[in-house]
Amino acid sequence: MNNLKSDFKKYIAQASNFIPFQIEVEKAEGIYVYDRLGKDYINMMSGISVSNIGHRHPKVLAAISQQLDKYMHVMVYGEFIESPQIKLAKKLSEILPSSLNMTYFVNSGSESIEGALKLARKYTQRTEIIAFSGAYHGSTMGALTLLSDERYKQPFRPLMPDVKLLEFNNISNLSQITERTACVVTEVLQSGKGIIPANQDFLIALSKKCKQTGTLLIFDEIQTCYGRTGKMFAFEHYQIIPDILCIAKSMGGEMPLGAFIASDKLMDCLNGDHPLLGHATTFGGHPISCAASLATLYVIINENLLEKVEEKADLIRNKLISHPAIKEIRGKGLFMAIELNKPEKIEKIVESCISNGIITFWFLFNHNSLSIIPPLNITVNEIDIACKRLLKALDE
Repeated sequence: MNNLKSDFKKYIAQASNFIPFQIEVEKAEGIYVYDRLGKDYINMMSGISVSNIGHRHPKVLAAISQQLDKYMHVMVYGEFIESPQIKLAKKLSEILPSSLNMTYFVNSGSESIEGALKLARKYTQRTEIIAFSGAYHGSTMGALTLLSDERYKQPFRPLMPDVKLLEFNNISNLSQITERTACVVTEVLQSGKGIIPANQDFLIALSKKCKQTGTLLIFDEIQTCYGRTGKMFAFEHYQIIPDILCIAKSMGGEMPLGAFIASDKLMDCLNGDHPLLGHATTFGGHPISCAASLATLYVIINENLLEKVEEKADLIRNKLISHPAIKEIRGKGLFMAIELNKPEKIEKIVESCISNGIITFWFLFNHNSLSIIPPLNITVNEIDIACKRLLKALDE
């Protein structure tokens, strides 16, 4: 074992025991990650929906460099007037519905969920929170409570009280949303279960029930924001607007950033006599991250990346679907899952993918499917190379 690998084991708290994933990263550029020996890997996970415009996009690097020349951290969130935060929040308000006009910046997706839950409870003065089985909203204590799999919750109990979990896409269960429910939290496409889209009629019924009971509807778009599904935000496919929108991951342009977004009417209730009555954060909305985020948005918009997302998704499907190992390819846009006919072989297939220069993995709660989440600006030629490598791995 070389020094870097042994030091990795010795000094870094381990998050996974899956050996093939321990690539010694030397650099990353575009869709590629390179190891210390110069081998390239096509990142077909985009770092779990983070690198939507690839690694180290020149426009993002330029924006970061320009901001570095001005200032980095100057004060905890919300105390000073910082141009990168304001420019980003203003641009988000321009591309979102008018009821989502105020942004609260945090550092991550989990933090955005925590902030949204606090906002919902404080605004409604209710306590009950409803989420759906199969969802993943983060691993902080509040977000962890929203998980349905008891294996991941039991070691950390007691968790947040007054949380109810309903079956996803089951309209009949929505009767359990009542006037004591503060909020309902849902993904538009469940990521951890292997990209399971919400049904249109389910989201319509959910939105209607929330309005009837005065319950706030929270959409978790941490993995689907910034164009992943072919729309800037996945809820646009359904034309249903949430009361609170949670975003992160690709939002940061490969920098740590998250946000929860709502109307100024809702956000006003966090503006109290003390920061701790809101959602205090030191590094939330860091100016470097906000500069990277705004640059990412402009790349997606100015390079018309959304126009080609569905075409690229169809190309990937057409190149892969006939392979006998593949049962189904599902998803929306470039947020895709490949379900295998023999799920017991998935670990071997992932290992083969890594050896063939493809980075992919199974899902948190679905070990039957591989994730296909490439950068939005992957080219037709790069898709061809990636699919050939993946097919070779499936053949082994």
